[in-house]
Amino acid sequence: MFFSFRHRTENIPFPLLLFLLSISIQTSQVNCKCNKGCKLALGSYKVWQGSNLNLVSKLFSVQTSTLFSWNTHVMPDQDYLLTGARINIPFSCDCINGDFLAHIFSYSISDGDTYDRVSSHYYSNLTTLVWLQRFNSYQENNLPPNVIMNVTVNCSCGDKRVSKDYGLFITWPTGDGEDTLESVASANNLSADVVRKFNPTANFSAGSGLLYIPGKDRSGSYRPLKSAGLSGGAMAGISAAALGLLFFAGSLYLLVYGKRKEDKIFSEYRFQQAAPVTTVTDPVSNGVAEGAAPQLSCITVVKSVEFSYEELAKATNDFSLANKIGEGGFGSVYYAELRGEKAAIKKMEMQETREFVAELKVLTNVHHLNLVRLIGYCVEGSLFLVYEYIDNGNLSQHLRGSGRIPVSWSTRVQIALDSARGLEYIHEHTVPVYIHRDIKSSNILIDRNFHAKVADFGLTKFAEVGSLSLFTHLVGTFGYMPPDD
Repeated sequence: MFFSFRHRTENIPFPLLLFLLSISIQTSQVNCKCNKGCKLALGSYKVWQGSNLNLVSKLFSVQTSTLFSWNTHVMPDQDYLLTGARINIPFSCDCINGDFLAHIFSYSISDGDTYDRVSSHYYSNLTTLVWLQRFNSYQENNLPPNVIMNVTVNCSCGDKRVSKDYGLFITWPTGDGEDTLESVASANNLSADVVRKFNPTANFSAGSGLLYIPGKDRSGSYRPLKSAGLSGGAMAGISAAALGLLFFAGSLYLLVYGKRKEDKIFSEYRFQQAAPVTTVTDPVSNGVAEGAAPQLSCITVVKSVEFSYEELAKATNDFSLANKIGEGGFGSVYYAELRGEKAAIKKMEMQETREFVAELKVLTNVHHLNLVRLIGYCVEGSLFLVYEYIDNGNLSQHLRGSGRIPVSWSTRVQIALDSARGLEYIHEHTVPVYIHRDIKSSNILIDRNFHAKVADFGLTKFAEVGSLSLFTHLVGTFGYMPPDD
């Protein structure tokens, strides 16, 4: 389906566009709880019996030499960890979805693991059961082995309202009632007042939860808080100046260019067709499977599992109608359970190689909480993409009453924000940037907590960062179009 971008915008007055843009400037920071993180935070990791430096290194994806350099005060050498001691784990503190500060680590699930074991044992209470359940779709007591789990560890970058003397913070788990305000302050050579001010909502009598404690760097010094940027007054002045400039530009447009034809306003949007090469870790490059399209001979995939046709057929009862859960613009979707994990398998025809490759390239390189996760693929006989199973259907089903629970307005707003975060990520925070080109309610999946994930990247295009060109038309699969005015 093709629709003209000009056709959709020709009846919108330019001053209205300026007004909408000014609104976006004024509200760009509304509902944003963080706008950036910091390069360094620390996690206080309590060593459990049987752990070693190599294991801790793998859990947090940090080199053993780096761990040792941060903990020479408690480690006589790299071969010895004292059970019960606390060691500092360095990591970057990121702003997750504009909502909170944390770092998301990847943990490979082993047989017998549970959310509780991962949070309280392996990660020594740096994460919680609630976080693991929120950022993973696996059943609590049925975690599939050899699958990656998201482990979210909260962090802090400081608070200039409390003190600018401290810019490096330790995430400090408390537990078993052994950590009191006084004991935590004493262990870090700080006053109880400083600890309390940086943790105003902490319940110190509960003896559990996370605290954020000013920490020292490897030289043994406290790092001062770096300037966060422009002050509120400066930002207000810049915003006012930007609004004035916008309206001046609008007036200039109306005077000089208002009578020109639209064909001279909208330049052709040309995406760069040469997409980046995906590096090889899991090969299709060693030879194309029987029945695969010739174009697939150069496809190589990162962080995705290559499934055999036999495994997919067995998991879907030979792609029976009983397992069919949907029909998309580029193929049928089937429910399956693969290697202990619920999955959705999209079956595509060989002539849809371009769409298959587009999804593969995007989802093997881009990972975000509001984008559907790709598990693997198969290129035998047909083209198959294996995704995480999102068990609450898509937005279209909820809006149109197709056997799904109607969603409240507050939930709709949450779904819209989740979708926007996912799109913002691929539009602005990836290299290269990606344009989805097929956003509609049926491509917004809803999980059991009514959070949204953007799906169906078959029409995605790559674009160079900073490109100034515009669309000449939009493309998409069949979906909702508003009636003409």
